[in-house]
Amino acid sequence: MSHSVRNLLLSIRDLLVSAGPLAFLGVALVIGAYWWLKPTPPKSVILATGPGQSAYEEFGKRYQDALAAEGIKVTLTHSEGSAANLQLLRDGKVDLAFVQGGTAELRPEDRDDLISLGSLFVEPIWLFYRADSAKHLTRRDRLDGLHQLRGMKVNVGSPGSGLPRLMEKLLDANHIGTDELTLTQEHQTPATVAFLNGELDAIVFASAPESLMVQMLLQTPGIQLMSFAQNEAYSRRFPFLTPVTLPRGVVDLARNIPSRDIRLVASTTSLLAREDTHPALLTLFAQNALRIHGSAGWFNRAREFPSTLHAELPIAKEADRAINEPTPVMQRYLPFWIANLIERMWLILGILIAFMLPLSRIVPPLYQFRVRSRVFRWYGKLREIEDEFELGESDSAQLLEQLDRIESQVEKISVPLSYADELYALRNHIQMVRRKLNRAPGTVQGTASPTDTKAAAPT
Repeated sequence: MSHSVRNLLLSIRDLLVSAGPLAFLGVALVIGAYWWLKPTPPKSVILATGPGQSAYEEFGKRYQDALAAEGIKVTLTHSEGSAANLQLLRDGKVDLAFVQGGTAELRPEDRDDLISLGSLFVEPIWLFYRADSAKHLTRRDRLDGLHQLRGMKVNVGSPGSGLPRLMEKLLDANHIGTDELTLTQEHQTPATVAFLNGELDAIVFASAPESLMVQMLLQTPGIQLMSFAQNEAYSRRFPFLTPVTLPRGVVDLARNIPSRDIRLVASTTSLLAREDTHPALLTLFAQNALRIHGSAGWFNRAREFPSTLHAELPIAKEADRAINEPTPVMQRYLPFWIANLIERMWLILGILIAFMLPLSRIVPPLYQFRVRSRVFRWYGKLREIEDEFELGESDSAQLLEQLDRIESQVEKISVPLSYADELYALRNHIQMVRRKLNRAPGTVQGTASPTDTKAAAPT
């Protein structure tokens, strides 16, 4: 190995040893901050949807596909509906769930344990009835009020959906007793089959228009959709309801379905999450909610949803930022996981840099001390030889032998070029002490140093 390469390696070693403890501290703090912040989201999440073939299930599949592109697996859990979804969240069996406003009673502790990612879409109350049943019982072809359901057999949704509780409120507001009509609580699919077979007079859904059952019943001959003529009054009586209108021909323009504007009442459905759900997951779901629910629909204009207004639970700050603020610059140009890592770590890294900068000032003095100590430690030995000579405690010949050994060791020292003057100064001082010892009485004059001996040796 050449002398220059050896000097370079020694310089690098000195620098690493001097800066090593500070670098180790910095790495340890970064690892600790990473462990504390957990900037990368988990690779799987559980989303509670609803019954099969419902709008909740359809939207759940869209979120599943969207997050799969980010490497996150979304497992869909089917349930009876909103009330069951809310209970699954409370029990910690799912991470997120669709919950319809007004269909479940919120508890005081829910405000501490659950958060909302905003309202995603409206779910009208679809009350379909058989035209022949309406004509037989009311002698009218069309119904426009719940009071006209007296004497009918009506399915008001499955128990876990929360719809039976909502319908109970609406029927009570219309002074309809449970003994004035027959209520059933069957699941959506068997209830629809019974309805089409004439075993039921009416059936109630609370679903987005994307529901396959709603789409099918809207286009089935002999099936009518009831218009809530008093939809404005319902919205005043029940804050969780909103008056909406199904425009004429919106289902099928060519066939003019429906043949008239139909007034409906609707509740908004929110995406709720547990409070301890990873913030990056909340951001991903909220950002994808803009793409999935942000377009115009039958009951809303573009960009009306998702919305953070009128939430029953606290809005997650990640959702509020994703919905109401522009997309962060880094997320526009970088993969989500990289942008998320930088955004969540930059503050901590800034604090660490501010903390480490003052400490880094001790690295140059430590490096300087380490390099110079290789030279200066021999001055102690040199001082000892000189002191012993002045005190006359040792023979000059013995002191010269010690000096030869010191000089031999000093010849092996390597230092960076910027410190070479101190090494050559040490060598000069050794020669100065040697000359002092050679002038002592009884010392054989002309004793050569190891360096001089090498120079005089024949080649």
